[in-house]
Amino acid sequence: MSEVDAPPAPTAKKPAFPITAGLRGYLARYKRDRELPVTYERMLDFQEAIPLTDDRGRATLWDTVIYRADEMDELYEGLKYIYALLKVDGDFSVMEHLYIDRVDFCSFGNSTPFRVRIVNAYNDNQDYFYLKKADASRVYGLELEHLLSPNRLNFITHSRTLVEEHIAGIPGDSFITGWLQDRELSPVRVAKEMVKFNERSFVRLLGDMRSYNYVVVITPDFEGAQVRIRAMDFDQQSYHGRLNFYRPQFFKENAAVVRYCMQHLNAPTARQYQREEQTLMLQRADLAHLRLGRLLAEMVGDPIAPAEKVAELRAGLAAHYQRTEFLRCASMGELVRESLASIRRAIGQPARAAPLGELLA
Repeated sequence: MSEVDAPPAPTAKKPAFPITAGLRGYLARYKRDRELPVTYERMLDFQEAIPLTDDRGRATLWDTVIYRADEMDELYEGLKYIYALLKVDGDFSVMEHLYIDRVDFCSFGNSTPFRVRIVNAYNDNQDYFYLKKADASRVYGLELEHLLSPNRLNFITHSRTLVEEHIAGIPGDSFITGWLQDRELSPVRVAKEMVKFNERSFVRLLGDMRSYNYVVVITPDFEGAQVRIRAMDFDQQSYHGRLNFYRPQFFKENAAVVRYCMQHLNAPTARQYQREEQTLMLQRADLAHLRLGRLLAEMVGDPIAPAEKVAELRAGLAAHYQRTEFLRCASMGELVRESLASIRRAIGQPARAAPLGELLA
């Protein structure tokens, strides 16, 4: 492997960037910024933490936290109301039969989230949502995912708190070890989705899509199961300077699924799927052009990455797309905008290198 094709280095801890007044205004315009009865800081005031194990008794990265008895009723009512805001715009009348079953805390990673399990008292159906430290990078990542991917996302911000809904699916690392060779899945469909996911991540500059940062959603269909890969961690939106950090294909954690894709796709088919996803992204961008334009206008002026990382990435993108326009970009927001412009120019022209043909050389 050459230096250019080598997998990206492990992620250094990224600082959290504050939500600017301009971004806050954008979020309020689209009902993403709301008054919340419980903040992230309030959640930190727990009294005890008990290590959480999985169904097989193995340790997880989570601890179940316990709050003071005289505070739990008010706290849990506030969490139920937050869930109502996420799901039904705050209509608490349809949420009275729900109860908070458990709150977990994870000290691993940048967002150090709280995970809240909420249960329907009538049928024991459960759902989750998360409270995290607000970070402008993550907010841009969530909103770009909502606008440019096939997936819709609900989230709310308030002051220094970010609330996210749960993204259901099989964690990528579990899928690779336990599902990749499942005969019920079409290898071509799996490979096709990996190409599309790789392209989405690269064009909108979402980094660090290692296997544990995305999930795989399997949907039964009348002719075999359909597969979709969904990002679930948006912390590394447009922060890193290295080009390959935004291409899931280059992470060693994804090597097994990449080899699998290479076994079941040839270069022309991979190019076809790549171009399909580019076209779909542009169609989504056109449908949401006013909202996307407002978001990128805020992102352009937001210093969510050091200048040296912006310079490194713009040079890499200019070489990749063979477009000097990238060299005029002074921020990560400008690079995202120019990336979309580049694929718009490319539509109707012969596709360049296949996204999988250069893998594991």
